[in-house]
Amino acid sequence: MALLIAVLFGAVLRPFGLPEAAVAVPAAGVAIATGVISPAHAWAEVERLGPVVGFLAAVLVLAHFCDVEGLFRACGAWMARWAAGSPGRLLTAVFALGSAITAVLSLDATVVLLTPVVLATAARAGVRAEPHVYACAHLSNTASLLLPVSNLTNLLAFEASGLSFTRFAALMTLPWLAAIGAEYLVFRRWFADELMAPVHTPDAGKAPELPLFALVTVGCTLAGFVMASAVGVEPAWAALAGALV
Repeated sequence: MALLIAVLFGAVLRPFGLPEAAVAVPAAGVAIATGVISPAHAWAEVERLGPVVGFLAAVLVLAHFCDVEGLFRACGAWMARWAAGSPGRLLTAVFALGSAITAVLSLDATVVLLTPVVLATAARAGVRAEPHVYACAHLSNTASLLLPVSNLTNLLAFEASGLSFTRFAALMTLPWLAAIGAEYLVFRRWFADELMAPVHTPDAGKAPELPLFALVTVGCTLAGFVMASAVGVEPAWAALAGALV
């Protein structure tokens, strides 16, 4: 318990700007050295979680390169055009786009890459940013129900369930839609004042080109997840292939 508390404090407080691993890795070493867990048990956990961590690393690289290619900037421009300065329409666009990005590129892509774009889009449109930024934070959890690759917890459940990729998605589609729909209604009610603000005229800047190569790569990677599941291959390999492409 003391080691766990130390790791949590290190992760939250980040003393001297050190990364989370600066406390977590020594704590794990202490747990093994003092016999809290055996080396064999530790290695078994590494083997079990290794593919999941590898998937996270690969899909974050893929999402980063999509950002470099301008995919998220193009998404922001689409949201701004569709919203036409209306806070309510912008919230709808954030929900639609955030749900899709979370499902395909995992919740981390929504938190790290989409949220800044949404914040900038709201600022350019002259609307209050709170409803839309909060929506990104909530959707990173709610919209990660759909696919095994949407959430690391999903991957662990997916491996234990014995389901295929498509069967998992089919079972989770209705809960995914119900959760997002309920959350959308709550947001419309909770932020009613902000969403009823006067419509502003959005900036008429030149819209960035849609990065087709990045979109095709993401689409092929998603297809790779399905095919990898069908032949019993870890989804981390499909994510790695997408990142390499």
